[in-house]
Amino acid sequence: MSVEADWFLRAHPEITTIEALLPDCNGVMRGKWVPRHKLGKIFDGELKLPKTALSLDIWGRDVEELVFATGDADGICLPVEGSLLPTPWSADGQHGQIMLSMYDGDGAAYLGDPQHVLKQVVKRFEEAGWRPVVAAELEFSLVTWDRDIPAHTCPSPAGSGPVGGNTYGLDVLNHHRQMMEDLRVACEIQDLPFDGVVKESAPSQYEINMQHVDDPVRAARQIIMMKRLIKGVAAKHGLIASFMAKPFETEAGNGMHVHCSVLDDKGINIFDDGSDKGTPLLQQAIGGCLTYMAESVAVFAPTYNAYRRFQKGCHAPTFPSWGYENRTVAIRVPASNPVSRRLEHRVAGADANPYLLFAVILSCIIEGINENLSPGEPISGDGYEQEEATLPVYMPDAVRLFKESDFIRNALGSEMQRIFTLSKEQEIEEFRRRITTLEYQTFLEKL
Repeated sequence: MSVEADWFLRAHPEITTIEALLPDCNGVMRGKWVPRHKLGKIFDGELKLPKTALSLDIWGRDVEELVFATGDADGICLPVEGSLLPTPWSADGQHGQIMLSMYDGDGAAYLGDPQHVLKQVVKRFEEAGWRPVVAAELEFSLVTWDRDIPAHTCPSPAGSGPVGGNTYGLDVLNHHRQMMEDLRVACEIQDLPFDGVVKESAPSQYEINMQHVDDPVRAARQIIMMKRLIKGVAAKHGLIASFMAKPFETEAGNGMHVHCSVLDDKGINIFDDGSDKGTPLLQQAIGGCLTYMAESVAVFAPTYNAYRRFQKGCHAPTFPSWGYENRTVAIRVPASNPVSRRLEHRVAGADANPYLLFAVILSCIIEGINENLSPGEPISGDGYEQEEATLPVYMPDAVRLFKESDFIRNALGSEMQRIFTLSKEQEIEEFRRRITTLEYQTFLEKL
């Protein structure tokens, strides 16, 4: 047994079950529960799962084309170093968790695993002598079920729904103070970078800011773990923590904004020239993000619901644009100390897979620099009123652009492009077949 596994079992005699977790192309955790006495076998490389476990659709269904084409071969699942941790929200504290990554039988990284896809992109930066630094702002909603639809959990006037979201309101946080305290404690136990929580603009909506990390793979893993932790702690308090992109029709959706800078081999920010404007490399990086934005939207908005965010007034960009200290554009350059000069990518929903999200954004940045791409002039004022080139706002259009994109093939690899496309096409077909309540209300008696 490995030293890590042996230490963990000695330190946590109360834990009876290990949840072995593998993020699929949707960022949904797949895997199995393993009794504690079998933990050593995971470290010995004896845990296997079908490779197609990483290409399931959002409902966990096989994509038959992938199953039949490969014979549903197994991959070897190996532990991610440092990910063996207790889960304090589990019943009686008897569960722990460990993250896995998938390899081929010959030991090569399986590039249908989003973790390995991101590692390949980070390697391109390393070859250039650079280290990308990333951080995310993660929004979520705290809701309950009211029959078949979500219901707000924030305080509201008697006999009515909430009026406004009480942005930055401390009384709303106090309303959920015990849950928020349990959230803080759980983050300490799992060594996750909890920088505090704020009340966001929509009712029942909150945001957690993640710390800046110079290892995008670790940062993506922290987001995956943070989302799982928040959902687990909320469930313990009888609440649903939802990272659904658009849970309420009339309210702003949940986003995942990504901040990114790049350090050279001396630790100097290559976007910093001592001014508010930033270096030409920053301009080129933004140019790459804008140039390849449309064909990347399927990663930024991976679910059918995610496209509900792309409406005016919903705080989600609908066209490739950029500006300084402007929250109405897709790429914002925040005001900051010049040494912290960075770009903020504001398109993705909270439902995005953070591994693929970082992989695409970083690929846009390095392609923009390599190709010396210009972003054009920055936008001042209301970016929503200056629309020029529209991003795809329907899932079929976004998936088609993703499927046909040479940029995506180079950024994520042909295997991930293929399995992600097939998974999304299967989801589109399912939604296409379903008849909505609005259709019945509109047509059943009238026509």
